Amino acid sequence: MGISRRTALKAGLAACVLPGQWAHGQGAFPSKPVRVIVPFGPGGATDIAARIASEKLGEKLGQRFVVENLPGAGGIPASRAVLGAGADGHTVGVATNGTAVSVSLFKALPFDPVRDFEMVSTLSLFEAVFAVNPDSPYKTLQDFIKAAKAQPGKLNVGTVTAGGSQHLAAELFKIEAGIDFQIITFKTSPEIIVSLLRNDIQMTIEFYTALRGHLAEKKLLAVATSARTRSTTLPDVPTVHESAVPGYDVTSWNAFYVLKGTSADIIRTLNQGVREVVTMPDVRRRFGELGLEAVASSPDELSARLRRDIEKWAKVIEKAGIPKQ
Repeated sequence: MGISRRTALKAGLAACVLPGQWAHGQGAFPSKPVRVIVPFGPGGATDIAARIASEKLGEKLGQRFVVENLPGAGGIPASRAVLGAGADGHTVGVATNGTAVSVSLFKALPFDPVRDFEMVSTLSLFEAVFAVNPDSPYKTLQDFIKAAKAQPGKLNVGTVTAGGSQHLAAELFKIEAGIDFQIITFKTSPEIIVSLLRNDIQMTIEFYTALRGHLAEKKLLAVATSARTRSTTLPDVPTVHESAVPGYDVTSWNAFYVLKGTSADIIRTLNQGVREVVTMPDVRRRFGELGLEAVASSPDELSARLRRDIEKWAKVIEKAGIPKQ
């Protein structure tokens, strides 16, 4: 049977519709500006990464992606904003490995990230840096471990925020290296750096973004990085895993999520958008300057990562005896 020109034209137009463009009553997505809720104040690596990705997504999908900062303990204010926004995809949350930590660190969260949210995609992966004063006698991580074994409880390691990712990375290091040292927590990264330069602490475990200026000027020495594989930002620095503690792995991440019940089409549209954004050379360059590796994932891969991290950090928190907040 012959096909009319009008029918063929309609079929051709339908084939041009992007995956995920139709959702909820056949309405185009996004149909209005999209809120992107960041659980931190402005200026940090995750905030900047979310802004870079949001700007590019807005250009791709034809609506502005507007970043809102809602900092607060456990990411609670930000998560509440997503919970109360509806499942139309026009409010996107930013999750991190801190989201997984919060599940075990807080006595009662008003949300369950596994039950209440749908994961969309990672934006980036990044690691912590183990750094010392260049004048320190500990030129390698093995040097530090040897000294810690010889002087149990005498050495000091500085991190920010008790219960934060860097603090837990230090706790995991103590457990897996089988050593004892004091973890000193500070309010800000600059305070840690001053303390390290004064030799009040012997090492810090901190994200690259906070240390990059001092590392570049050789005012600090990186002796290890925390992920299982070497950092793309500091490729000459050995990992904790390869240099001293086999199996040690602290890989931090940030990602987009939406409210449970958001249509699969909308999630696919957002996921595909992120996948395209993180391959852009300028995005990869700008992320790299922050010590971030631009990496997308499938929703299932991100959900599995979240579940693994919830289980992993629950064990560390319990073993380290960190009180619930």
